[in-house]
Amino acid sequence: MSGADSVRPTVTPQALLLDFGGVVAETTRRETWSREVAEIVHGQLEAAGCLELSVEDVLIDLLAGCAADKAWKDAMSRPAAPEEMTHRRFWGEFVAADWPLQAREIVIAHATWLCQLMGERRSERRVRPGIPELLAAAEERDIPVAIVSNALAGVVHRDFIADHDLTHRFALQVYSDEVGLRKPNPELIWMACRALGVAPGQTWYVGDNFDRDVVAGRRAGVGAAILMEARSTYRVPYTVRETPDAVVAEPAELTAMLTSSLASTTTGGAS
Repeated sequence: MSGADSVRPTVTPQALLLDFGGVVAETTRRETWSREVAEIVHGQLEAAGCLELSVEDVLIDLLAGCAADKAWKDAMSRPAAPEEMTHRRFWGEFVAADWPLQAREIVIAHATWLCQLMGERRSERRVRPGIPELLAAAEERDIPVAIVSNALAGVVHRDFIADHDLTHRFALQVYSDEVGLRKPNPELIWMACRALGVAPGQTWYVGDNFDRDVVAGRRAGVGAAILMEARSTYRVPYTVRETPDAVVAEPAELTAMLTSSLASTTTGGAS
């Protein structure tokens, strides 16, 4: 399935809900991130008098924790209403479970800051081409746009949006770590809908993967679950029965789909 196979959804949206990674922003993993974070953590431990762990020990456990977290995230696409991993649990149980007690307590105490540090160091981000035009088209037509996204540290995404002067383009930003729930839990979408004053069936939800985004849209009862292709879209962890209402290869296709749908409604077409 590709953008060329896409059809316009039958529901004309009164709000547009977007995932962050893969839709609003493209990310590229930084090869040096894990050692940078390990060295910072080791420096914190050393400053507190915790000398039992080397930088390599911290690095090994950090990478192991991230691998375990990835497997956990794949598993959490199956429950009906998954909760998000807390910052304290990630550092205390996935990374530092076997560390000396004092070292473990230090990273737990700084877990939120450390997750933000990971989010900042792990990836380079850029606004996906075509997103500013999509946001402008929605604003011109009085269609509110919200971000609804899983995130290790939503503050990193908020900072990115602000740094690119896009905050005013979004009516709302909902991030999983801030609300304690993660997609495909439909409550994240329902939160955004309640805040925007629209019914889920009046929205389009746009994400870049099947097991979290398409499933979340289906569970929430959105008007259209739209898949935007990105680097990892077709790397599904297991077969997902839910299918999107439409597939687009890039934001420009979504903009064309949105303007076509709204024009059809304006001229008396079906909505």
